[in-house]
Amino acid sequence: MRVSSQGVTVVALLADPDAPTEIAQRMARILPARLADKSGQGRRFDVEVVSEPFTARTEDPPTLMRRIMDRGRAESWDIVVALTDLPLHSHGRKLVVDLSHEHGLALLSLPPLGGLRLQTRARRAVEEAVLSLAGPRATGAEGPPRSQPLLGPFVSRLAPIHPGQVGEEETVDLRYIVSGPRGYLRVLVGMVRANRPWRLVPGLSKALAAALATGAVATVNSTIWNLAESLSAPRLVIATVGSVALMIGWLIVDAQLWHRSAEVSREASQRARLYNASTVMTVGIGVLVCYVGLIVINLVWALFILNDQVFASTTRTPLNAAEYWTLSWFVASVATVGGALGSGLESDEAIRAAAYSKREQERRHMLQDDD
Repeated sequence: MRVSSQGVTVVALLADPDAPTEIAQRMARILPARLADKSGQGRRFDVEVVSEPFTARTEDPPTLMRRIMDRGRAESWDIVVALTDLPLHSHGRKLVVDLSHEHGLALLSLPPLGGLRLQTRARRAVEEAVLSLAGPRATGAEGPPRSQPLLGPFVSRLAPIHPGQVGEEETVDLRYIVSGPRGYLRVLVGMVRANRPWRLVPGLSKALAAALATGAVATVNSTIWNLAESLSAPRLVIATVGSVALMIGWLIVDAQLWHRSAEVSREASQRARLYNASTVMTVGIGVLVCYVGLIVINLVWALFILNDQVFASTTRTPLNAAEYWTLSWFVASVATVGGALGSGLESDEAIRAAAYSKREQERRHMLQDDD
């Protein structure tokens, strides 16, 4: 077992800024006690959190492992576990974690852990990685053979994760990956969660202002009243789908969020599809949250401002709960189109900041600089 001269194993959680750092800080509060309890034999652990952009300008796992190794050598750490919210790839597979027992290093990519219970899954992954690196297999000839990686709780708890191929020239001796449709879906959901799509609405202040103004005016417009009363439920659904799709498409095109890979390879194409799918889902969730909010705001505004006698004389229909709901629903579609037009006033940087995590923003800036 790796242990410092004071009899305490010092574990460093090297985390990318933003979400990985927050996850590392939360788990660091309980990790020492949990590690000591699981390892047994009176072993003690000291956990430090270091927040720095160790993935800057690269997504290559071997390069990242070398950076982590250099960083660990500069400090008095026994074990280094690096956390990033970037999706990493190795040999065409989506990487979950790389471990080097010889050097006491682990590189953990958070997106393959999925979007639900991420804190718990990340903590378990870090615990299993630290215990594996600190155990007897970390030393001498007892280390895990490169050709036969050790299966353990890490795999069983985080299925469909399974061992992956390790090159002979790599410093890594154990690798876990995800593959197949379930693995793809978990990575995609994890990427969307890392982007935090709920931040899109407050991040697009000009678009939101345009949508609210459009909705306020449309609610008191008699032409809108008559249109809303004449539309059947299927047509209202079509209006919803059309307005939401228009908003999503406009944001992606106007802010140049669509990823185009300069590399011509199967792996580059897979990465591009993954990034674009996460972009569509992130923006889509944000726009849907905005749409639901517009329905609620328009409904409250209609309840406050509309006069039932004026409405009935114009539409020849009494103003009741169904009419309030139909009008608010249709106005939300109209307001969403107005918000799409208003988003043109937002800078591309503001839209990217609202749609992407800090790591993803830096990755796209890097690609633009390379072009």
